[in-house]
Amino acid sequence: MKIRKGNIPIYIIIVIIPVIILSLSSFFKILHDNQVNRKNDALWIASVYQKNWDQFISETTTSLKILSLSAKENLDSPQKMQPLLIKVYQDDLRYGGLFLLDPNGNLMTGTAPLRGERNFTDLKFIQEVIQTKDTVISNQVEILQNNQRIIGLATPVLDENHQLQAIIVADLRMDYMKNLMRVLTPDTKLMVINDESTPIIQLNTNNIETNQTENWVTQPMDHLPWCIKVKIADISPRKVSAKFLQLFIMIFIVAHLLYLCIQYILLKIQTLKERKQNELQKLELVGTLAASTAHEIRNPLTGVKGLIQLLSEKYTDKQDSYYFEVINSELNRINEIVSEFLILGKPTAQLREDVNITATLNELKPIIISEANSRNIECVWTISQNSIMVECIKDQLKQVILNLTKNAIESIEETGMLQINLESKEKCCILKITDNGKGISKENLDKIFQPFFTLKETGTGLGLVICKRIVDSFGGTIEVKSTEFVGTTVTIILPLKLNH
Repeated sequence: MKIRKGNIPIYIIIVIIPVIILSLSSFFKILHDNQVNRKNDALWIASVYQKNWDQFISETTTSLKILSLSAKENLDSPQKMQPLLIKVYQDDLRYGGLFLLDPNGNLMTGTAPLRGERNFTDLKFIQEVIQTKDTVISNQVEILQNNQRIIGLATPVLDENHQLQAIIVADLRMDYMKNLMRVLTPDTKLMVINDESTPIIQLNTNNIETNQTENWVTQPMDHLPWCIKVKIADISPRKVSAKFLQLFIMIFIVAHLLYLCIQYILLKIQTLKERKQNELQKLELVGTLAASTAHEIRNPLTGVKGLIQLLSEKYTDKQDSYYFEVINSELNRINEIVSEFLILGKPTAQLREDVNITATLNELKPIIISEANSRNIECVWTISQNSIMVECIKDQLKQVILNLTKNAIESIEETGMLQINLESKEKCCILKITDNGKGISKENLDKIFQPFFTLKETGTGLGLVICKRIVDSFGGTIEVKSTEFVGTTVTIILPLKLNH
């Protein structure tokens, strides 16, 4: 799109500056929304794992309680429990081992002893079960002889008096849960943290400090004093760039559309201004032509009229008299056109006077009523009885009123009504001439003040132009409102002569 030199400031204001401001604000908004979305994704992942872990612990606890019921029936011969423990151990991959302990924490039976020579009584979580008689999970990760990382979970076997009879211990494989987590979200960085902020499980978190809180979200577990920590995913430059580019293109297009609309409006205003200037130049050209030729036309017209008068006295035949009357009529018409041209010319140094517009209308009233009566038109006058003084040239004011009333009367094809209203306000007087004639179409209404435009077969197209020229010279305004087949209202507003 080519931009003219004069439009560069507008282009900068309408396009460049808004595009820069909106693009920057959109970019920061995209970054903020992206951060919120990544954080919400991390929270969702953490909540999923929190539910999985709670379900895992809940299922394991339930399984151990079922085993405790079997153990209660076989406490007198613990070796009967060994096949059951081995069966459960082999069928469920979560277990790294299952053991039955006596109330003091000594091993009674179980699966393959991978814990080495270490006594269960030395384990803190076993002592806690003995004291609390409740299910307890170890707070530390242990490493078995086969390098398997496990977490111990112990549940008590109680009699009817709530006395401790034995303890069921399960070694839970951390690699089992870690593999499940890796399958769900292989690229997510997360940790399972115990109540001492020590990592139980770490996934994709090499060389990351466990106490970092920035760009991490934490989700506590329901059944354990642990929590899930998930790292918020790193920002994706490609996604941000693609979204920003999309918004930038949209902003750029909208800004240019707005610029084109403003350019169109400015161009329309400029066109109207140029049209108005053309009309003024046309009127000035007509005025110049009138000023230079009107008097030259009138001089031979006077001679011709004189000769026609002499010939009419010499030739008195009826047929000849008819011809002389037609010639005189046409000469008078030419004289009127020349007079109108003189008014269109450059204004001459005519002295204005204080004119009582009310008295002027009363003087013209008989002429207007006579013309209206000849066409069977009713005249309605609404004129203030007070003196309304304006500074103008009386003869020209009369010419305007007679011209407008004549147009109104001629627009009424059959019977109709002509209304003339005069009122004064604070600083102006308003004269309205209204008829219910055939009206003017909207298309023609825009042309009525153009020189030589006329809707009459014998019109010159200068009447309203002259009226506007005269009213403008008095410092007033003239406005025409019309509806086709309804009527026309011409409003003249003139400034009052104050302190008269």
